[in-house]
This record gives sequence, C-alpha cells and structure tokens, in this order.
Amino acid sequence: MADLMKGKRGLVMGVANERSIAWGIASALAAEGAELAFSYQGDAFGKRVEPLAASLGADFLVDVDVTSDESLDAAFGAIKDRWGSIDFLIHAIAYSDKSELAGRFTNTTRANFKNSLDISCYSFIDVSRRAAELMPEGGSLITLTYGGSNRVTPYYNVMGVAKAALEASVRYLANDLGPQAIRVNAISPGPMKTLAGAAIGGARKTFRHTEANSPLRHNATLESVGGAAVYLCSDYGACTTGDILMVDSGYHVLGMPQPEAL
Repeated sequence: MADLMKGKRGLVMGVANERSIAWGIASALAAEGAELAFSYQGDAFGKRVEPLAASLGADFLVDVDVTSDESLDAAFGAIKDRWGSIDFLIHAIAYSDKSELAGRFTNTTRANFKNSLDISCYSFIDVSRRAAELMPEGGSLITLTYGGSNRVTPYYNVMGVAKAALEASVRYLANDLGPQAIRVNAISPGPMKTLAGAAIGGARKTFRHTEANSPLRHNATLESVGGAAVYLCSDYGACTTGDILMVDSGYHVLGMPQPEAL
C-alpha cells in the first residue's frame, strides 16, 4: 500500500513515547502520506513528542489539557488557523489513579471515578465535537478501548467502567455525526507493552496469558493497530462507523483458555 492517506490531515492525541499505541498509528498514517499534528500535555511530554514528530516530518504540536475548555479552545483554534480543516483525529488518552487499579472495585473513590471518566471518556466526546467543526467534508474519529470494558479483568477496575462508557459514546457519536459523513470508531487491541499498560498490575502475566491463548498465539503489534487505523481513516473505511474493531489476535472470541494452558 502507498498513499492511502495522501492529502489528508489530522491530529494525533496521546503519544507518550515510541512504544505508544498512538505512535504506532501515527507512523502508519504518515507512511501512507498523511500530514500530522500532535498534541501533548506539559513540557515534559512535549520534549518527548517533538523529536518523534520531527522523524515523521511533522512540526505542528499543540499543548492540550483535555480537562480544560480553555486549553482545548486554544488547541483547536490553532489547528483551524493553520489548516482550516482536518480529516481525522486519533484519541489515545486515558487515566486513572494507579492505586485504584488494584484491590476491590467497590473501593473506587468518588474523586477518582469522576476524574477517570472525565479524562478517559468525556474527553473523546469533547474533542469529537470540536473536531467535527473542522470536518466540513466528513472525516474519521478514532479512540482506543480494551476488552476490560465488557469482561471483568483483574487490575482494571474503574478503567473497565470508563472504557464501557467510551464504547457507548462511540455509538452515540457515530449516530450524531453520521449525517455529516463523519465516522466514529474504536480500536480494541489486547494487552500491549506500552507505558500505559505497564501501569496496570499483573501486566506481564496478562501479556503472557493472552499471547499463549489467543487463536493466533501472539499479541497485537503497533503495526497491526496502525494498519487498522489507516483502514478506518482512509476512504476504504467510508462505510464503517459505530464499530469496536478488535485487533487482539482473536483473544476476544475465547470462552476459556486453550487446552494446553488449562
């Protein structure tokens, strides 16, 4: 494949380092000719993202705090001033207090519940509304989810609830924005060795378990997730919306571990 995204522009939110899922998506989009802008939060992350963006020929970075209307207004205002419109947006942002990803879900605090849902779910609704205003010819909005949204997963706790809300939001946004030719989808990879994934307790055991038991006997790669995003952002994805695209080597179809793992 080549040039599937030529002439298309978009914002990638959530790159932390070269192992981020958002980075895998950005790399795949750039390889297909897309022009990219990147968001970051604070100088520390900005220093990490800038050289990565430069390696893809991107020099457009915006500092964004998704919990601040003023910050979001400034960021999308900057995008409008420079480009006028965009064709896609990648949302790879989630957060919960690490201490509440262990122990019992019943011990979730009100403060962390609100913060987790705000950053992990509402931020997608908020940026989708703003991005839609910059998509007069239609476009594609993508977020990232995980199987803990609909199946109990150890150490996931409130993030499972946040991802369930995020997936419901994908469906409602898809219906709202469909008449504007804007598609809204989520990609659901299995466990991956990322900075965010490492914050979840038992991550190594989970990674080994899904690798040993998924039908393909391996976990998703950055390249496979990036390729899925290219499909959803390109014209080939023109009739796909409101979907949760599973890129987990088939692990989601299992009812129990493989016989050799029992």
